[in-house]
This record gives sequence, structure tokens and C-alpha cells, in this order.
Amino acid sequence: MEVYKSCPEAFIVAERENRVVGYIMCRLEFGFSDLRRFRMVRKGHVVSVAVMPDFRRRGIGRELVVSAMKALELHGGEECFLEVRTANDEAVKLYKDMGFDTVRTVSHYYHDGADAFLMSVRLPYTGLPGVAS
Repeated sequence: MEVYKSCPEAFIVAERENRVVGYIMCRLEFGFSDLRRFRMVRKGHVVSVAVMPDFRRRGIGRELVVSAMKALELHGGEECFLEVRTANDEAVKLYKDMGFDTVRTVSHYYHDGADAFLMSVRLPYTGLPGVAS
């Protein structure tokens, strides 16, 4: 509920064929910028995003992330960041294609000891040339 209360508009559920097929939940935080040295900013944190396996590779994940970033921006977010498993090649590629930069690697981020990339993008999100947002 804490995540939801931070920015309910960035807590989104995707439905297809009358069933839940994905979600994203984000919160707003205040801290040092990941992209601008020594600057304090309001930033959106993608806490969790998932799409059911049968519905992947249909643009649902991208749609969820873009919608959440727009909501975070409306609440004063200046950048958006997330952590993604370093071995999750498809997700890393999606975020890079969306303009996220890899800021650093976080060792042992996950419970199983796996590492994560911390990736960040500036808001407002305008997409990339030639990519629909």
C-alpha cells in the first residue's frame, strides 16, 4: 500500500481478453540524481513490472513503462529508474531501446544473489526518434 499511495496513477494493471496479463508499480522518491552529478531530484522508482509469459513480446511491457513514466512526470518526477536482472537480456534490451542508460551494477541485488543493472532515464519521457511512445 505504501507504493500505491506514493503515486497511484503509476500503479497500473494491464488486461487483455478479460484477464490480468501484467502490471507495474512505482513510487516517487527524493534523492541524488542518477544522471546529473550532485543534483537532488524527485525520481520515479519502478519497483516491479511483469507480463505473463503468454502475453510477452506484444508491447505490453513497453506500454506499462511508458504509462507509468507519464504518471510519474505529472507528479513532479524528473527521472525514472529501475533495477533489472543482469541476465534478463530481453528486459535490458527493452529498457535500452526506450532510452534508459545503465548507471551501475548492483551486486547481489536479488535474494538468490544475482546482480542487477540500475537503469535510469530523464523525464519528461519523449521516446526515441522513430520509436512510438
